[in-house]
Amino acid sequence: MSDLIRIVDLEVWSVIGVHDEEREQRQRLLVTLDMRVKDIGPAAYSDNVKMTVDYAEVAECVKKTTKLRPRKLIETLGEEIATDLLKMFPILSLRLEIRKFALPDANHVALIIERPVPGRMSTAYWPSPTRSMRQVDDLP
Repeated sequence: MSDLIRIVDLEVWSVIGVHDEEREQRQRLLVTLDMRVKDIGPAAYSDNVKMTVDYAEVAECVKKTTKLRPRKLIETLGEEIATDLLKMFPILSLRLEIRKFALPDANHVALIIERPVPGRMSTAYWPSPTRSMRQVDDLP
């Protein structure tokens, strides 16, 4: 059994962009994380944050990684965040979205990556805004 911890629209600031003018100042990004974790029952019953993934620590890790250095691509930032989180926390799988507000005629540009951790779980589950949460294998 597994459960989902979600952080939605974590605001971070980063020097990021392909063009020089994009990298002249930090840009606002929004990061959403869906972290599949082991059953949260033991943490819930004991009321002990040490028995689950501490989302405050996850948020600080994301902020720290984002500020670490300038990058050209949100793809690079996404991979670095995913790698750090999967190394540092007992996450079974991760879905990460980074939204960047770079195009004047678009609300935002987004990168979405999904990273299962081999050996940590055999089945992935992802929420969908248009359907209830179901096992990936059951989807059409």
